Amino acid sequence: MTEDAPSGAGGPEGQEAHHHLAHTWEEARQAAFDAATPIPAGPVALGLALGRRLDQDIVALQDMPHYASSAMDGWVVNGTGPWIPAEPGTRLAPHQASPIVTGGLIPPGGKAVLRSENAVLDKDDDGLPILTTGGSARPGEPRTGQHIRKAGEEALEGDLLVAAGVELNPAHLALAALGGYDELRVQGKPLVRLLLTGSEVVAQGLPVPGQVRDTFGPQLPAVVTMLGGIPGGQQKIGDSYPEWLAALEDVVPEVPGVPDLPADVVITTGGTGRSGTDHLRRAVAELGGRLLVDGVAMRPGHPAVLAELPDGRFVLGLPGNPLAAMMALCTVGAPLLAALGHGTMPAVQQVPSGTVIEPDPGRTRLMPFRLLYGMASPAQHTGPGMMRGLASADGVMVVPPHGVQLGEPVPAFALPWGPPIPAPADTPAKAKPKSGRAAAKPPAGPVDWSALLG
Repeated sequence: MTEDAPSGAGGPEGQEAHHHLAHTWEEARQAAFDAATPIPAGPVALGLALGRRLDQDIVALQDMPHYASSAMDGWVVNGTGPWIPAEPGTRLAPHQASPIVTGGLIPPGGKAVLRSENAVLDKDDDGLPILTTGGSARPGEPRTGQHIRKAGEEALEGDLLVAAGVELNPAHLALAALGGYDELRVQGKPLVRLLLTGSEVVAQGLPVPGQVRDTFGPQLPAVVTMLGGIPGGQQKIGDSYPEWLAALEDVVPEVPGVPDLPADVVITTGGTGRSGTDHLRRAVAELGGRLLVDGVAMRPGHPAVLAELPDGRFVLGLPGNPLAAMMALCTVGAPLLAALGHGTMPAVQQVPSGTVIEPDPGRTRLMPFRLLYGMASPAQHTGPGMMRGLASADGVMVVPPHGVQLGEPVPAFALPWGPPIPAPADTPAKAKPKSGRAAAKPPAGPVDWSALLG
């Protein structure tokens, strides 16, 4: 644990200011993961089950299809032609036929379907209507059973359609609908509501001095999805304490187009510092909640807060700066959402450092990096309020307080939208140079590539 900055001024008698111990980066991740219990499985509407993990087998509730139907537009016939036309849907006697459309119910006595393009409606010698074959019909068509979808030909009642444990895709949902389901039992997944703050934040256009563009509204719902959560809508509030308190009290806010369910996690932006306009801790305390993580000894993202309210909701407070907020979300939010959604702790991999990084005692530094020739070099434009460096990064280095040397392995994690961090390569065998080309001479030792990252 690393000692954090003072949280308040000294008392009138000159007493020392109160200090609290911030979690280390590793402790904060583990505390967030350990705080959550996986959400139990339950039924969800078919339209909300996409991407969820199936908790209970899907079996056919009836034969599929559950009735014999026509596979073509045309005529359903009984026996050989010519046929006498009959009313649609009536029982067919031998040598009778009735019109039918694709998917239409085969009436009693129906033996086959004659395609409409091969049917000729004519008259017999007495002037009565009669149906014969024509067009491209082959001799003997239609054969018994031709162009008829038999009942149960895809599945019989009770057949296994999709086994539990599968992550549901659109085809699974269509199959479940065919099997007779309106909802499916799936593993629990956290519903995440976003509470975006800041009276200076604007959602459109070029901001004037004193205003900033909203960077959270466009990105957080997608990142929540990538981390295994379900976006539950977002609410914009100002900077006053009554607004904060009212917003955190609402269990089921009225947000159009999102599930009408209480959130499992509320993610807030801003308000995690210790100034007079930062209200998260006070609101949590007034609602009877408890702080699980109150600051992390890292930068950017130090003032991250994780709390739990008496009703079981978690409140994840992100700093107001965009890069700092994303680093806090990856550090605390990713393990929390993984644990709630039956997942595992997000992976951390080792990468060789492409540069020397000096020590910063007492703090872990999270540095977006780019890979050059297998080595990780810090990206540029990575101030707490910047996003340019993160947008082009291949991952994030977790630089320990004592720093790293050139070529030294350093922990790193993948971005929610990026590929996994490549595993460290074993010493490669010497490869033969390609015919007609000179073999490239490898560098004599680790090379600092950071100057190439413009």
